[in-house]
Amino acid sequence: MDCFLLTLLFIVLQTLVSVGYGSSHINACRSFCGNLTIDYPFTLQIGCGHPGFRELLFCINDVLMFHISSGSYRVLDIDYTYQFLVLDDPHMSTCDAMVLQGRGNGFVVEEWRAPYLNPTPENMFMLLKCSPESPLFQGFPGKHLPCQNVSGMSCQEYFGCPAWGMFGPKHVGLRPRLGPLECCALPFEAIKAVNLSKLDCQGYSSAYSLAPLRVAGPGEWSYGIQVKYSVQGKETFCQTCGATGGSCGYDIEQNSDLCMCGSWNSTSNCDTVHSASGRRKWSLMVAIAGFMICKAISRYPTKN
Repeated sequence: MDCFLLTLLFIVLQTLVSVGYGSSHINACRSFCGNLTIDYPFTLQIGCGHPGFRELLFCINDVLMFHISSGSYRVLDIDYTYQFLVLDDPHMSTCDAMVLQGRGNGFVVEEWRAPYLNPTPENMFMLLKCSPESPLFQGFPGKHLPCQNVSGMSCQEYFGCPAWGMFGPKHVGLRPRLGPLECCALPFEAIKAVNLSKLDCQGYSSAYSLAPLRVAGPGEWSYGIQVKYSVQGKETFCQTCGATGGSCGYDIEQNSDLCMCGSWNSTSNCDTVHSASGRRKWSLMVAIAGFMICKAISRYPTKN
């Protein structure tokens, strides 16, 4: 075979392999757990996603779990358009069941994650059977926190739930003289952490508003913890990376952004000059290798 044709064949084969290999790695970080899609900024893989969300999600038997310092929660939904998650705590009280003795997780996020994760303003926490000595009524911090109506939901309505049938008199919004306060509703912003032990409360419930939808009563509230997430100004980098066929991730050692482009990584996007130059050098090396192999073979005469 003519050396020119053999060299050309090497280049074509190398190009086809490179394209095929690169395309197979598009969105390499995206994955699934049950019926939920795991995409940026979340991840189940080291080096993918946003560093503020590392070691946060775990897929166990097709059930997606969310883990922070206060405990583990089942993820019911991830909305990538409006950037929030919906979490379920199995030991959280609802309209049908009351869980006390401090068994609920509450919600306490690590300080370094606080810029990225917080319950939404539409989320109401109802603290149940809190001691009169609770910081809620002793000044927290440095001021009295009144129990209040949050996003159109209140303890007064919650008392109409079947779960309250076994309890006696109900104290709402005032520090009780005798016994615990049955229910105190507060937004997360008021206390920054729902720690049942520190707040000296026996249980809690959480519900969130789906405005502008107004439901008839607490039996139809959306129970769970709606958590807003933020990627702190990295949207542009990841949008550019994704638009060029890459997956947004980070360098574990340097703690810096990476655009993962299949067989190589970029600090900007998959169409950078550096990457194109690298591919041209690789093609030239293949061409030279093919030509040298051809010349070596041509030294030996063929037998008739």
